[in-house]
Amino acid sequence: MQKDISSIEIWLLDDDDIVRSTTAQWLRLSHYDVREFQQAQTLLDQFQTDQACIVVSDIRMSPMDGLTLMNQCLAQDPSLPFILITGHGDIDTAVNALRDGAFDFLEKPFDPNRLIQTVEKAKQTRKTQLQLANQTQYLGDLHGLEESIIGQDEQIVRVRQQIQTFANIDAHVIVYGKTGCGKELVAKALHDASPRRENPFVAINCAAIPADLFESELFGHEAGAFTSAHKQRIGKLELASGGTLFLDEIESMPLAMQIKLLRVLQENQLERIGSNQTISINLRVVAAAKQDLQNMADFRQDLFFRLNVSQIHLPELRHRGSDIPLLFEHFCRHAIEERGGEFRPLSPIDLETLTLYGWPGNVRELRNVALRYALEANTSVAKILAGYQAQEQIDTQTPLPLSVKVQEYERSLIEASLKQQEGNIQQVLEQLQLPRRTLNQKMQKYGLNRADYLK
Repeated sequence: MQKDISSIEIWLLDDDDIVRSTTAQWLRLSHYDVREFQQAQTLLDQFQTDQACIVVSDIRMSPMDGLTLMNQCLAQDPSLPFILITGHGDIDTAVNALRDGAFDFLEKPFDPNRLIQTVEKAKQTRKTQLQLANQTQYLGDLHGLEESIIGQDEQIVRVRQQIQTFANIDAHVIVYGKTGCGKELVAKALHDASPRRENPFVAINCAAIPADLFESELFGHEAGAFTSAHKQRIGKLELASGGTLFLDEIESMPLAMQIKLLRVLQENQLERIGSNQTISINLRVVAAAKQDLQNMADFRQDLFFRLNVSQIHLPELRHRGSDIPLLFEHFCRHAIEERGGEFRPLSPIDLETLTLYGWPGNVRELRNVALRYALEANTSVAKILAGYQAQEQIDTQTPLPLSVKVQEYERSLIEASLKQQEGNIQQVLEQLQLPRRTLNQKMQKYGLNRADYLK
């Protein structure tokens, strides 16, 4: 069962009623959910592994002190952020406790701001831990279509639903999406879920075929049909008969071939080059494109309407924020299974870096970063992505102006805060320390809508 990480509680333990209630009030004024405990045993009785909480505990208590409680909690859940409150005479003890697994300690009398900073850091650490634990459990429970089209974002859930619906409708489909979004993966999933699954799935990248070889590639040829045709060749259309033909980047198909493909789809027949024999075929076409085919001047509208029975639109990875860490872990574990190594859970900084990055190469780029992270034990996500960005500037020789970089960074921070606070504007204002009017102006400037981040 996955843990609810929408609210991380602060479990506050102190046997001094006045100190405990004052500390709890500071925390609640900073919008934390606080559960108060007077006795360590009471807290321990309610604690479970992967509890959505952090613990803030005094050291000097009886009958069970804070160190004993910490050791018992960490024995049950070693990743639990445990913060100790200590008097001046217990500093050495607290320092030793850090080596034993304590998250941090606060010395009495402590500054409320220091308390809030420490608690916030611990809360974010715990949220990351539980998020990664939920991801690992989700990945372990995958079955059916979820194993090939991974993700919990509502856009990907909708894509899976469309695949299940369209798979049993024996009609052509157009899949739209940017480079690296997984268009071929969706086409293969459509084929595997359809009654055609036992027959061939044939993929062609239309942008990779020279124009003078296109007809032979699709239709095949007889021996002697042209100078280099030394033997008979079966074309991709014929090979895919009974199954599914995937035409990637169909917008790159030469106009003359569009006309011939349309005729094949209308008549369900073809002739190899150099032959007068008509061959009957039965295939389903899944076409993939990066832009709207209907609005392209060099794409035949009659072919578009022939193909456009159903459409699936794939979101860019940057619009699937909640799926980014999930896919990253999936690719890491897959790389480790193939090449060996040990899985390294992401740090909060790495997790934030993954979420804030724009992913111009989409899922394909994420997979490459995950592979490097899995195989290079001493690297971090931030280091890998910094290298990518530096290389991109070298390749393009057109570094962005400082003003543009500042605006992009500012937008990413506001968007990250909206995601983290789930659209709660008051909490965003407090986190970013901005006046409401300024935040409203910047959200309008960058096209950010609060409604998009509400849960």
